[in-house]
Amino acid sequence: MESARIIATVARIVRDVGIAEEIAQDALVAALEQWPESGVPDRPGAWLTATAKHRAVDLVRRRETYARKLAEAGRELTEESYDPEPPGPGDIDDDVLRLIFTACHPVLSAEARTALTLRLVGGLRTDEIARAFLVPEATVAQRIVRAKRSLARAGVRFEVPYGADRAARLDSVLEVIYLVFNEGYAATAGDDLLRPGLCEDALRLARVLSALMPQESEVHGLTALLEIQASRTAARTTPDGEPVLLADQNRRRWNRLLIRRGFAALERAGDGRSYGPYALQAAIAACHARATTYEDTDWHTIAALYARLAAVTPSPVVELNRAVAVSMAEGPAAALSLVDALAAEPALAGYHLLPSVRGDLLARLGRNAEARAEFERAARLTRNESERALLRTRARDTGARDGRQGMPGGSRS
Repeated sequence: MESARIIATVARIVRDVGIAEEIAQDALVAALEQWPESGVPDRPGAWLTATAKHRAVDLVRRRETYARKLAEAGRELTEESYDPEPPGPGDIDDDVLRLIFTACHPVLSAEARTALTLRLVGGLRTDEIARAFLVPEATVAQRIVRAKRSLARAGVRFEVPYGADRAARLDSVLEVIYLVFNEGYAATAGDDLLRPGLCEDALRLARVLSALMPQESEVHGLTALLEIQASRTAARTTPDGEPVLLADQNRRRWNRLLIRRGFAALERAGDGRSYGPYALQAAIAACHARATTYEDTDWHTIAALYARLAAVTPSPVVELNRAVAVSMAEGPAAALSLVDALAAEPALAGYHLLPSVRGDLLARLGRNAEARAEFERAARLTRNESERALLRTRARDTGARDGRQGMPGGSRS
């Protein structure tokens, strides 16, 4: 939970994200060694940050160039206080967002920027990042190592970009915030479906970015999407943490304030005819939010919006989501051919939602034996225990009775 803030604070001192990550890890190890005896501090995050800052200052002091750097900076650096200069009107007065922009430096490839930032800011493991990208874990590990080396070799400073430089990094920054939120909204691994801390961090960063770059339509589109998606959090799991499908959610538990904030952000995203990918996804989320009941959902509009999204950002995952909407608008038979066409996609080979969606369609068509096999396959593929339990339940129920009507694709909507 504290890792991103610690890394961002330390990076501001040592000017090297790789070293900052190592120092943050050292502080966490120190906590594991000391807290069992001394007890957990009242403010554990502050303790970790202070420990990391002390170690960072010690490191800087050991550098041969420390005196010269102090002279250039024109101020003293002490263990007790290391505050940035007062922010200017265009500054990003947020260490974590500053870290994202630094890690998204154009010296790195787009893939390396995103992988590194998810590691530093989202705290995601390499296998979780690999699953988000639908690429091998070894590929992600290599990207992260090379990205750290490239930033150090290029002498990239931990600073705020301005003007064209800031705009050039924006797409990568938005992608990172989006992926961090997604990992919090539907965790790729572990016992819990949700990781609320990641959702909260991503939403906070999107709001800061919206205020910083109000002229950017897609910044507002992303903020709208996250606001509306976050509004459903309380209804997405039972008190025991079990997933609740969209069709079964108690919509009175949806956060109406977040929905209103999302609608307002979507209006700021501009004319719907010129929406970018994030605004289009926000418009889809808004269709769900406007529906008083599941049966009131405007699936025809959602299917049309997914078609527009597929044209803007072609992706097998988008096509799978479009198939879900088509199944609700036109029936499961119309969607099954779309899903079957995705079976040969290499990127979806280990994606558990593909057999999950197919299982739902088959169950609705009364092909229960095939549906059960698909749900069992999806359960084997997912690494999230909550989703695995849900999929096994669906497999058992499909075998026990004549189909089950539910939300296609499971619990991620």
